[in-house]
Order: sequence, then structure tokens, then C-alpha cells
Amino acid sequence: MRTDPDAPPRARIPADVEAPDKLMYNLTARQVAILTVAAVIAYGLWRAVGPLLPVPVTVAGLIPIAGVAVVLALGRRDGLSLDAWFLAAIRHRRAPKRAVPAPEGQSQPPAWAPAAAADQGPTPVVLRLPAHAIAASGVIDLGNGGAACMVAATTVNIGLRTGEEQWALLDAYARWLNSLTGPVQVVVSAQRVDLSTHTARISDAAAARPHPALADAAFDYADFLLDLAARRDPLWRTVTVVCAAAAAAGSGAGTEALRRAEHTASALAALGGTTCVLDGAAVTGVLTAATDPYQYGDSSWPRARPDEPVTTTEGRPQ
Repeated sequence: MRTDPDAPPRARIPADVEAPDKLMYNLTARQVAILTVAAVIAYGLWRAVGPLLPVPVTVAGLIPIAGVAVVLALGRRDGLSLDAWFLAAIRHRRAPKRAVPAPEGQSQPPAWAPAAAADQGPTPVVLRLPAHAIAASGVIDLGNGGAACMVAATTVNIGLRTGEEQWALLDAYARWLNSLTGPVQVVVSAQRVDLSTHTARISDAAAARPHPALADAAFDYADFLLDLAARRDPLWRTVTVVCAAAAAAGSGAGTEALRRAEHTASALAALGGTTCVLDGAAVTGVLTAATDPYQYGDSSWPRARPDEPVTTTEGRPQ
């Protein structure tokens, strides 16, 4: 309850908020299932071979089964339970290790090409990406009738607000969370800024300034950006909200995803930030920057979509 309107909001958040629920004896449902299956197998083996073998021999044969079950149920590695870790290892082992972008399918090499030796590596397979296509409106085709849209939002400094204003911001954010009817992903990331691109834009614009003093100021600012990029590693924080539509929506999945994105943009704009539903060119830039976060991936300028022809100033396709 809010007794003091000027007091900032405080709330206790458990550190293990993502921990699975305990079912019995401080064990989760997954751990109980593993131990139960192991107990049933051990009991079946006891009933089958117990009358035929001495008791010590039977117990010695059941100890490895119990040990494996306990290790799988209680052990952890790299933050994962051992059963999930072993399952991921098996999937990685069985998954193809070389994928090539060939949406039209792999074609057979010509007859005159030399045959590849078997020891030159695994056979390449077709690369399957989650995004099949990007529309001009920004709708991402996820395949099987699913679609998603992206919303870019700026951050809001809540620490400089009064207690009543902080409560109002939290109430507005909670209303947006309660209004969600589909999956939403909020991605907050810090990306490297490509200041050379901004410097080139400023220099090109400075040459067209009508007054020499304005042009000199613009060139000085461009030199400052270049010096900043040489001495520091500037970063910028981006907030991207991905709104997806369920595959059950069928042919209307794209429209539903776009509607949810527009609702998200209007709801988050009430917090005092700037929001925008990204179009196809901006979505392509964001996804391109996300594929290699260690390189300069400035997504603030649009990129041509995969199926969009690139033209010159004269209109000739490239």
C-alpha cells in the first residue's frame, strides 16, 4: 500500500523467481519423474532376476542404475540439469555442422567437378533460418503461419522522478503487461556505434550548408566524432520489443502481429519514451546487426530487404 506519495516504490523480488516449483521432498517434478522411472526399472529387475541370483549380486547390479538416476536428477553443469545437458549434447552431436544458404535447394555439382573426398568435412545441408521473409511493412514471416513485428523504444529515467510519478510509470507498464494476449520478447542490448557512418553523413551535409560558419561547425563536430571513435569504444543501448502472432492465426498472422506491435508502441509511449513500429528496411538492419554483435552493426539506417532490388541514383538495378 502507498502510504507516502513521495516515497519511491519498493518491492521484494525473490532471487529464485525462475526456479521450478518443488513437488515433494524439495524435488522438482522433473527430478521426481527421473527417480520414479529409475525406481520402477530397478524394481522390475529385482523381481525378474532377484529369485535367480544372490542378493548381493542383485544389489550390486542395481547400484549403477540408482547412481545414474541420482546424478541425472540432482547434478548440474553450466547452469543446466544433467539430463537437459546430455539431451542438448546429443542434439548437437546429431545436428549438421555445415549449413549453406540455399533456399532453392542444393544442386548437384557438374560432372567435370572433382569429387569431394570423404575426409574433407561433413556434407553441407541447407541453412534454415527462423525468419523466412520480411515484408515491406516490417512483418517477419516465421513459417507455418506464424509472424512477428518489432517495436523500437527508448528508455525512461525513472530514478529522477518523484515517488508518485514512479508509481504512475509502473502502473502504465503493468497495464501493458496485463493486456498482452500473445508471446512478447523484450530485448535490451548494448551495441557498438559506428561513428564513421555518422561522420560521413555530417560531412556530406556540411558541404551543403549555406553559411561557412555552419559548415565549419559541422566539420569540427565530425572531427570530434572521429577522435571519440579512436580513443573510446562508444556504445548505445537499444530496446526492441518483438510481438509475435500464434501460428493458429493462419493467413491473418501478419495482420495480428502488426496490430499487437501498434498496440505495444502506443502503450509504451505513455511511459514518456519514443516508440516506433519498425518497417521492413529497419527490421533488416536490426536482424543484420544482431547476427554479429561483435562488429559495428549500426541499425539506425535502413537496409534493403533480401527480395528488394537495389538501384542507383539513375534508377538502374544493381
